[in-house]
Amino acid sequence: MISVEAATERLLALVAPLPSEMVPLRLAAGRVPAGPVSARQSQPPFAASAMDGYAVAVEAPAPGDAFRVVGESAAGHPYEGRLAVTDAVRIFTGAPLPEGSRRVLIQEDVVQDGDTIRLGDDPDRSDYIRPAGGDFERGTTMPAPCRLGSRDIALLAAMGYGAVPVARRPNVAIIMTGDELRAPGETLAPGQITASNGYGLAAMLEAAGAEVRLLPIARDRAGSLRTAFELAREADLVVTIGGASVGDHDLVAMAAGQAGLDLAFHKVAMRPGKPLLAGRLNAAAMVGLPGNPVSAMVCGVVFLLPMLRRMLGLPAEIATARCALAAPLKANGARQHYMRGRRVADGCEAEARQDSSLLSVLARADLLILRPPHDPERAVGDLVEVIDLPA
Repeated sequence: MISVEAATERLLALVAPLPSEMVPLRLAAGRVPAGPVSARQSQPPFAASAMDGYAVAVEAPAPGDAFRVVGESAAGHPYEGRLAVTDAVRIFTGAPLPEGSRRVLIQEDVVQDGDTIRLGDDPDRSDYIRPAGGDFERGTTMPAPCRLGSRDIALLAAMGYGAVPVARRPNVAIIMTGDELRAPGETLAPGQITASNGYGLAAMLEAAGAEVRLLPIARDRAGSLRTAFELAREADLVVTIGGASVGDHDLVAMAAGQAGLDLAFHKVAMRPGKPLLAGRLNAAAMVGLPGNPVSAMVCGVVFLLPMLRRMLGLPAEIATARCALAAPLKANGARQHYMRGRRVADGCEAEARQDSSLLSVLARADLLILRPPHDPERAVGDLVEVIDLPA
């Protein structure tokens, strides 16, 4: 049995950043750029007006100065000539400034009489010019790695990208195992239960950027497991759920070994999740999770999400924070404990029931309280390390 830290190190060694692929910008939200992206053009690409008004070639016109209106500049329809000091061009917000422009007189500050405008007695002193490249210059770099959000997509569009190179999505195959399992919605016979943890893990991993295949439930027979491993052959990561312990019906380690598993470790000093096993199954990484629903989901947060981030080229470290306890905790045992808990007005508190079969408790929780091995009794107000649970 190895520590969580050692297990994490070995799991991350099983995976590497995946190759890149080009995707249309419209499909790039949530994806991870394959590297820094540099702007192909400046924004704005030309000096533009920030207001509706009149462009003039005088930097500081005096009240009462008059100008002759010689044309118009609108968005997509620039004025082609060069301004003389006596000229003005009617201009609209976002339109290109004519050559020679030094300032935009807002329309509220002038009086128009035919083709002539005259500046009022108390004009605004701002120039109302958006300089070329005022937002960003050609060659400006968007840092990577990151997951692209809506604002990033808008920026990439302005940078001139119709498609962007991104890391390929990790292909994950999930195999739930057990004679007792039935798909959600099926009628249960005596002794049967509904398969749940595979569905939760699939949702978690897809939200983190993976493409997930939820394979047919494998029965507690070597032949059924062999078929499941064959179906998972093209995956980057194979995740089994259940059958990872050492009971008479826990056949995953044996079947995986027959399929070519190079075992990296079996059993981790943690609660919940002790029976976890992992290794390399042909070209894929494989993680065998315990069958208890909470154990599987907690191991997904602690181990699978960092592996996905490594494959996507993102930092693999789990984000933690410090939080004050709003209720005391008893001393912890020899295994690292990930206690389901909630944020409350005074900090955080652990759920009263920590059994690894209680999905209702996990669904109500919004964080894990990390208790190191042999962590002493903790009092109200003590700071503890917490991991926020993904939605």
